[in-house]
Amino acid sequence: MSLFFGVDIGTASSKGVLVDADGTVLRGAVREHTVQRPQPGHVEMDAHVWWDEFVSLAEELTAGVTVDAVGVSGMGPCVLLTDGDGTVLRPAILYGVDTRATDQIAALTERLGGPGAIRERCGSELSTQAVGPKLAWLAEHEPAVFAAARQLFMPASWLGYQLTGSYALDFHSASQCTPMFDTHALAWHREWATLIAPRLELPPLRWPGDVTGTTGRAIAGIPAGTPVITGTIDAWTEAVSVGAQRPGDLMLMYGTTMFLIATVERPLTSPVMWGTVGAFPGTRNLAGGMATSGAVTAWLRDLTGAGYPELLAEAEASGPGARGLLMLPYLAGERTPIMDPDARGVIAGLTLSHTRGDLYRAALEATAFGVRHNISALRDAGAGIRRVVAVGGGTKGGLWTRIVSAVTGLAQVVPRVTTGAAYGAAFLAACAVEPCDIDAWNPPAEVVEPVPSERTGYDDRYALYRDLYPATRTIAHTLAARQRPHA
Repeated sequence: MSLFFGVDIGTASSKGVLVDADGTVLRGAVREHTVQRPQPGHVEMDAHVWWDEFVSLAEELTAGVTVDAVGVSGMGPCVLLTDGDGTVLRPAILYGVDTRATDQIAALTERLGGPGAIRERCGSELSTQAVGPKLAWLAEHEPAVFAAARQLFMPASWLGYQLTGSYALDFHSASQCTPMFDTHALAWHREWATLIAPRLELPPLRWPGDVTGTTGRAIAGIPAGTPVITGTIDAWTEAVSVGAQRPGDLMLMYGTTMFLIATVERPLTSPVMWGTVGAFPGTRNLAGGMATSGAVTAWLRDLTGAGYPELLAEAEASGPGARGLLMLPYLAGERTPIMDPDARGVIAGLTLSHTRGDLYRAALEATAFGVRHNISALRDAGAGIRRVVAVGGGTKGGLWTRIVSAVTGLAQVVPRVTTGAAYGAAFLAACAVEPCDIDAWNPPAEVVEPVPSERTGYDDRYALYRDLYPATRTIAHTLAARQRPHA
């Protein structure tokens, strides 16, 4: 029996699965970790943790068996720099939740001809999600590190490098290295890349399911010589895991952040969303990402000391509208569609009679309103949405998905396996060595339908949600400035 091992390095944890040739998850494990926040707006992680957790998961999940291929995945786009020998120079700067490079975004946008010129070539404008401004920040603030840097990695490519010695990146991840990648030519845009990082050796590009190399040594049940795929960013691997790859498909990833990936028939761009290359040759996506979702629910869990089952039960009892509470979930700024790293969280309507269940319900509803806002922006850009597929830890329990369907008016398909990116990585590894079909691996388990009686009330509250951000933006920006270390 063929066996495949998939690992995903996420924001809050690393997950691993051992899967057989039919897509059945035989074993699974999680390693929780934390990110570092050395200053407001800075979000980093030690890359050695990524490798240590991979090895730990491999030792637990592949003991006593022999793995036929390895799949890798990870959060992104991240900036991990090494010297020419692969020695890590500093902690990795994470994706759009790290908002340090706002000055560099403005300066590069002006230097490269404005947001339209960048969007036309790269598919997206510069934002906190983009790699280029973070490299420019390092050049300005950590010149010694930047001068020594020769190679650029993300979690998936770092695991691939540690396993095989191959320095490579997948096309999708490269398409989020704005403005250094030409989305039309499917190649590095050398002129802009050289302008930003002249000493950096940009990695050769492969597709996520391509074999990047074979393992150089045995690790538990992974023999030397085992194929390892190139891998890609976790949200795109999650989309693979649930088969959301056809034009008209929209994947909703319920994780630490909420991510949306629409598969489109042709390249689309938007000033407030991200146009990217897809996970497979010939595919294109228009995507969005909220800066928080599960991060807010985890914050409330830690703040109140209650467990998730208790909070979900109390939120269910609170009922639609959270007894008059309305929240903006911008506790780490916001990515799409407002693109405002200085946005801040707001809880409106709070009284002494409100409970933690009301707060938790308001957080779930705030995420749902954010999803609806992103879907509106996707449609405005020309994305047709015919099928919505939900994946990730937030699908468990059912309440969150029910609220999102009620707020958006869209049914959501929840597949049999919602493990997500680790499962998708295992699937891509399987495809690298034998024919396989994700629809057979991971068929639908249920469909979450919107509740018509709740829609009108949510329409009214969504309008208030859209009004709340512009009404509080100036105050939020003032407070954000005071939260910075120099204030």
